[in-house]
Amino acid sequence: MKYNKIDGQHFLNMVTNASIRLENEKAYVDSLNVFPVPDGDTGTNMSMTFTAAVQEIQSSKSSSIGEVSKIMAKGALMGARGNSGVILSQIFRGIAKGLEGKDEVNPYEFALSMLEGSKSAYRAVMRPTEGTILTVIREVGEKATEYHTDDMTDLMSKIVEYADDTLQRTPDLLPQLKAANVVDSGGMGLLIILKGMYEALQSGFQMAEKLEEKSFEEYVAARDTHTEITFGYCTEFIVLAAPDNGEFKEYLETMGDSIVYVGYDDITKVHIHTDNPGLVLAEAGKRGELTKIKIENMREQHRNLQETPDVHEEMKAEEVKVSEPKEKEKYAFISVSMGDGIKDVFHDLGVNFVISGGQTMNPSTQDIVKAVEEANAEYIFILPNNKNIIMAANQAKEISAKEVYVIPTKTIPQGVAALTTFNPEADAEANYDALMASLETVKSGSVTYAVRDTEIDGKEVKQGDFLGLIENKIKLVKRELYPLVEELIESMVDEDSSSITLFYGEDVKEEEFNELVELLEEKYEDLDVMSVDGKQPLYYFIIAVE
Repeated sequence: MKYNKIDGQHFLNMVTNASIRLENEKAYVDSLNVFPVPDGDTGTNMSMTFTAAVQEIQSSKSSSIGEVSKIMAKGALMGARGNSGVILSQIFRGIAKGLEGKDEVNPYEFALSMLEGSKSAYRAVMRPTEGTILTVIREVGEKATEYHTDDMTDLMSKIVEYADDTLQRTPDLLPQLKAANVVDSGGMGLLIILKGMYEALQSGFQMAEKLEEKSFEEYVAARDTHTEITFGYCTEFIVLAAPDNGEFKEYLETMGDSIVYVGYDDITKVHIHTDNPGLVLAEAGKRGELTKIKIENMREQHRNLQETPDVHEEMKAEEVKVSEPKEKEKYAFISVSMGDGIKDVFHDLGVNFVISGGQTMNPSTQDIVKAVEEANAEYIFILPNNKNIIMAANQAKEISAKEVYVIPTKTIPQGVAALTTFNPEADAEANYDALMASLETVKSGSVTYAVRDTEIDGKEVKQGDFLGLIENKIKLVKRELYPLVEELIESMVDEDSSSITLFYGEDVKEEEFNELVELLEEKYEDLDVMSVDGKQPLYYFIIAVE
């Protein structure tokens, strides 16, 4: 259908349809993660961000496109998760700026707002990388303003065409994408949004069908909270492959109970209660790419339900308050981490709020803002401990009226090192400088597994391989876990090293781990070798060398 102009309600319907499309295809976007590690979450982050934005305007009756887009931009800003979500929120913040004060717009005015979206996104990124979502929105904005038409549907058709063309060229701009044989995942998420907006116009605002996806709770019968739990971890995930001939289901039956194994088209959903979620995920990774991974400690939930039987809220990036000072303190710390053992470490180091999150579960800007607002202190320091949370932390800082300092910690070891440097007697600026300097004093390593075949920096990776990462870059690939850990540590230790700390995950066997520690103590007799039961999922080891 032809529309010479669109108003606020037209725009609301366009982005609502786009939100449905992105929700339906977020697992596909997740699967485009360049790294073969089990935490690709670009699609999930973008979908949760965009859903939060659209929810803000669902009840709006305004016909002003400037007003509707402004409210939506605020929703995106507060709901932004991960770097991709923050960049998406900035795109729509710029679009809202371009539509400001307008009740309705023609195609050229809308094209100008897309260009504003590009400028806003580029300003939000310290070191913009071409071949990403940034390139896609920039070229869309530039080409859209050069296209002349009086039909919004025609313009959106061209915008989708421009976005798709640019997306297909992203592997030529980023060698990592070419090596992994994928296009940029953030750019794909944006293309899906633009397609959804176009399809709304084309169809006369008929909304896309939301794919029905039964929750695992509907498959698994409710249980008495006083029943003894045989297997401790509720593990859910999706394999981006059709079900096999039954071999994997037979394997699952040897690993736990409460198994749900549902396949449709090229997707297989799995639910299992097991004591070894890492082994299950590694085996599943041999059959296809994994996404939507969720692991919950049922024994812990069981204890909490017995203590507070009226509480039934699912914990998602929920703030855990350690102390509630009656009088305003000088300093407060907010940290992000996964794994009960690692959270305990941060508690012991004086962190006031721990936000549950990290790999696979990035907290939103709103989650961080809420912790900032609840912190009763003159100066507040935020430790993201993950490169994909730093932008949301900085966005929370911009929103808050309080004195907030973001220490851009990318790893758990960096977060711990920063806290041990803190001096409660020093002023805020001196502490900021000291904490920033501490990031250079620790080397960070981690060990996980590959969820798909690929090639990274000349290294051939097969599904199920163990991966050794240093500063979030893959350095080693092996079929055996402990030889990889030994070699990874050896590459991290130098003549200036004084200590090695291993945070071991929930899937590490205690006997094998103790043997590793003994070996390291003998090999590095001049270094302090320390271990922490981090209880983190997905990552067998997080390693700090100082």
